[in-house]
Amino acid sequence: MPLKTLFLNPPSFENFDGGASSRWPATREIESYWYPVWLTYPAGQLEGSRLLDASPHHVSAEETIKICKDYEFLVLFTSTIGWKSDQHLAMAIKEANPSIRIAFVGPPVTTDPDRALNECPALDFICRREFDATVVEFAQGKPLNEILGISYKVDGKVVHNPDRPQLEDLDSMPWATKVYKRDLDVTRYNVPFLLHPFIALYSTRGCPAQCTFCLWPQTLSGHAWRKRSTDDVAAELAWAKKNFPEVKEFFFDDDTFNIQKARTVELCAKLKPLKITWSCTSRVTTDRETLKAMKDAGCRLLIVGFESGDPQILKNIKKGATVERARAFAKDCHDLGLAVHGDFVLGLPGETKESIRNTINFAKSLDVETIQVSIAHALPGTELYDYVKANGFMTNATSMSDEGGHQLAHIEYPGLPADYVLEMVHRFYDEYFFRPKQALRVVWKALLNRDLGRLYVEAKSFLKLRSQRNKMVKTARGQQADPPAPASAGA
Repeated sequence: MPLKTLFLNPPSFENFDGGASSRWPATREIESYWYPVWLTYPAGQLEGSRLLDASPHHVSAEETIKICKDYEFLVLFTSTIGWKSDQHLAMAIKEANPSIRIAFVGPPVTTDPDRALNECPALDFICRREFDATVVEFAQGKPLNEILGISYKVDGKVVHNPDRPQLEDLDSMPWATKVYKRDLDVTRYNVPFLLHPFIALYSTRGCPAQCTFCLWPQTLSGHAWRKRSTDDVAAELAWAKKNFPEVKEFFFDDDTFNIQKARTVELCAKLKPLKITWSCTSRVTTDRETLKAMKDAGCRLLIVGFESGDPQILKNIKKGATVERARAFAKDCHDLGLAVHGDFVLGLPGETKESIRNTINFAKSLDVETIQVSIAHALPGTELYDYVKANGFMTNATSMSDEGGHQLAHIEYPGLPADYVLEMVHRFYDEYFFRPKQALRVVWKALLNRDLGRLYVEAKSFLKLRSQRNKMVKTARGQQADPPAPASAGA
């Protein structure tokens, strides 16, 4: 028997969606939780294991520590924003159960394993990049010095074993949905623009795109695009449809689901007979023929990273797309009846007050169903982080998040104060959603899906955070306007 293993997406800030599948770890404007898909693959390979996703299931740190007393091995998925609290939790778990072995996985330990091991003595080892086989081998008894892709300490010195090759045979992995059925309550997962309840899964790994700010391909999944067979994906969805009759929508949470036309069309042909509703990520380079095949196979919505409406910023971040192409893509989606959730980022390299206005106007001209506006975060391990650090644009005035885990602007360019970027995030939302056409669209969809209660809760959450951000901006500007008083002669 392997070590009795607990896979943990840890408790953190209230409503914090912080790891194991969340590409932008933060407490959201509206309570949202993505599935911990990455943790399901090793969890499905170890008999007697359990996957605990603490935040959506409202499991406290105290309860987590108590649960860990019954396990021999803990695998914790950490995030940059959650790193400090995750360290404290690991120390408390080790104190309560001194014999438990603890491994951290996720972007922060991949990008700086030495720091992780030196800062947190509770760690037995960390896993760099993909960790599926790594933690399974340890649980099955393989010695540390024989396991690829890990770092650990020997006599106080950090040892880095050789890297582990990326997983190629994705069909050999267990189905994420079977681990959900075993360990999770799918009704706990909510994303405002997806039908509820929904289930998320992967059909591919990796992303060949070179976007400078994107965390996952640069730290965890890699740029090599690997795919499951279309037969394996269709078989999992057929199983999930039968075993989760309450689920209204399936979501492909791939880095880029439809980047290869032939494969997408082939998969759509196998999804169509299942008569399911599904959604996915997409790039604006997807052509109309592919979009039509998706719509015909039951696709409802696409999550699309438009990022910016400024052509130069798109070049600066190596987006590999143009404003003109984004407009054509949005028109194709409207014509075909595909809903679009557009992602935008303020504070990317080259950002100015004028480019922010360009992006807001661009978003309104696209008129997609819903949007998310994020503040650019220079996360360690990304090209954006290296650029911001090298040019001195990282401000020390704020951290990446406030005391509740909400995003804060921590990049400041000449002529573009960080508090201005923060203010423009909620102005972006105001200008977009408070248009009569958009407001009516949101209410109509809530009526159509019988989700008025959900809309009410989400609106309250959004307006509360909006008020908090307004206060933060005013406080920051007040501090700038009132320089510290000069010291007295006797000081």
